[in-house]
Amino acid sequence: MSATTAAPVKSAPTPPAQGQLHTFRAIIWRDIFVALRQLPTFIGQAIIQPFFTLFVFGVLLSDAGYVDGDYSAVLLPGVLALNGFLGGMQNTALPLVVDFSYTREIEDRLLSPISLRLVAVEKIIFGGLYGFVASLMMTPVGMVLLDLSWPISRTVPALGIALLGAIAGASIGLCLGTSVSSDKVDVMFTLVLMPLLFTGSTQFPLSALDEVRWFQVICGANPLSYASEGMRAVTSPHVEHIPLAINLVVLVGAILLFATLGIRGFLRRAQT
Repeated sequence: MSATTAAPVKSAPTPPAQGQLHTFRAIIWRDIFVALRQLPTFIGQAIIQPFFTLFVFGVLLSDAGYVDGDYSAVLLPGVLALNGFLGGMQNTALPLVVDFSYTREIEDRLLSPISLRLVAVEKIIFGGLYGFVASLMMTPVGMVLLDLSWPISRTVPALGIALLGAIAGASIGLCLGTSVSSDKVDVMFTLVLMPLLFTGSTQFPLSALDEVRWFQVICGANPLSYASEGMRAVTSPHVEHIPLAINLVVLVGAILLFATLGIRGFLRRAQT
């Protein structure tokens, strides 16, 4: 008898919508429960890197006279957007790479009574929530560090932009996590993560790059730029920024585009 190969994982028969909704909530709460058990690690990931970014660029360089006092109003919204975007992207991409390559933990979800598309959507939603909470936690830390404050009328819309940016990051993370094998994770971070970090308009307004048009075009292709600019538009309207309506349209468009591509990639990986 010839050796048999492992059969593709098949999802269970799709139940009625009410049953799928119940399963969807259960999967979300399971991920939240696991994240709460790793709370110290989450806090470290959410605060350490942006803290030092704000400290070096917003405090040290300001005290040394290399940047003026208004730079805090440019820097803090960008760093908060970056924190949410990267939190959503990394927490979606990395677990998927591991699940599909080593642990195969994803199989218990693929066999659950829920459609595969909803499993992928859950990954985006949880990743977005993860990034949003990371941005939310960093907000008071950044305000205290840079001696900056916003009225509630600006803070609430800023959190909405942070949520959109985190979901956009999670959508991109779904694309990356379903298209990169485990042995190429380091390449992914070199070729994708680092350019995203430095072309996301987190440390400078996008519209201030008119004299460096080629780099402005590159930054304009990065969805993170519109999360950063959207945060500035609602928290620091006196700072040069892209109009809020454009930022919202681009962020929603990026979510729809990358979520669609990511779900297709998820279905392909789940059915092979």
